[in-house]
Amino acid sequence: MLDLVLGQRRARQIQRICRNGKLTLLCLFLTVIVLRGNLGAGKFGTPEQDLNEIRETFSYIRRRAEPRRVLEEAQTITSKAAAGAGDSSGGTNNYADFDIKKILVDEEDGEVEYKRDPNEPYSLGPKISDWDEQRAEWLKKNPNFPNFVGPNKPRVLLVTGSSPKPCENPVGDHYLLKSIKNKIDYCRLHGIEIFYNMALLDAEMAGFWAKLPLLRKLLLSHPEVEYIWWMDSDAMFTDMAFELPWDRYKDHNLVMHGWNEMVYDQKNWIGLNTGSFLLRNCQWSLDLLDTLAPMGPKGKIREEAGKLLTRELKDRPEFEADDQSAMVYVLATQREKWGEKVYLENAYYLHGYWGILVDRYEEMIENYHPGLGDHRWPLVTHFVGCKPCGKFGDYPVERCLKQMDRAFNFGDNQILQMYGFTHKSLASRKVKRIRNESSNPLEVKDELGLLHPAFKAVKVSS
Repeated sequence: MLDLVLGQRRARQIQRICRNGKLTLLCLFLTVIVLRGNLGAGKFGTPEQDLNEIRETFSYIRRRAEPRRVLEEAQTITSKAAAGAGDSSGGTNNYADFDIKKILVDEEDGEVEYKRDPNEPYSLGPKISDWDEQRAEWLKKNPNFPNFVGPNKPRVLLVTGSSPKPCENPVGDHYLLKSIKNKIDYCRLHGIEIFYNMALLDAEMAGFWAKLPLLRKLLLSHPEVEYIWWMDSDAMFTDMAFELPWDRYKDHNLVMHGWNEMVYDQKNWIGLNTGSFLLRNCQWSLDLLDTLAPMGPKGKIREEAGKLLTRELKDRPEFEADDQSAMVYVLATQREKWGEKVYLENAYYLHGYWGILVDRYEEMIENYHPGLGDHRWPLVTHFVGCKPCGKFGDYPVERCLKQMDRAFNFGDNQILQMYGFTHKSLASRKVKRIRNESSNPLEVKDELGLLHPAFKAVKVSS
């Protein structure tokens, strides 16, 4: 019949389409049967629910496949980039295999580095003679930035830092991290701001002397700060509860750990320590920095100044000029100019030599308590001579690192106790619980009163 109506050729095409359609329907039916067998019936056993579940299943499979596809593409791109860049690309994923020197290369910007005239005396910058007047005018115009944040509570900026390069030994940066964490904790509790420097502001004043141009820059840039507290990177706070007796220094511009007799009478080069000191923001301080600076430029000037200091100061070894020896020399030889405004503090440990303190921590814990700041519980433990960031120190590495761990944990215990924990021992990184959790947490009082200490409160403008 179809042959007569449509023609023989057209009839065969329609018959072929019908056979293919039957086969397609049969395959679809079998597919549904198989999927129902594997996926199970829908929640209500309805075809609509079956279809929804099939859709969700395929969508889930696609979602799972997508991250793998992205990861594979990323790995392919990385491999191609590494292969195309050659060995200079640092194509390894292993940090231990990578040569850090490949990226520690200072780029040249084409500018000619400033060279100081060697015939001109070194200076930290343009001479400033009226800083007290400039600063007083600034404070008057900016009442929202008072230099005192409470009664007898000056605004303080603690300054510390380290080299812009990684430490020369693998573990040094870990101890720098512990040291800055320790300082942040103390500053947070006592309402002190902190500045961490990693830039050498003046290439001529490297080493001992790098702090001078930094201190001058910070004094001039922060007129709201009353005191800058310099602290070496190898010094740690070990009494978190001790607040400095600020009222004691109201008539002084420089506070250092030291002894008048050793500095002024004996001219002993270790009569004071410049690893931790307070410097008031005033004209007097700028003048003192200007007086010390000419001994600092590296090279012949520093070497010659070192010979002078060794000759003039008691028991000083022969080495290039350092800021501590220079400070002793200037104070001892010009006492009438500077001495009246200098406070050499020894009633507590603004600087405490680690060699006589760390082995006594257990004794301190047993007999005393934080908040004393002196030999019974030192404010600062300073690891003079350990040089944790260098290749070589003055003491055995194992002894230094063990004692630095003890000092860190000794101070850190005072922080952890606020939250109900403590280190298992002064030598352990692990902690243990010392207080049960409470359903009334605001009623729990920490032993040392450090959660909301009175000395952290600041004056609020009305």
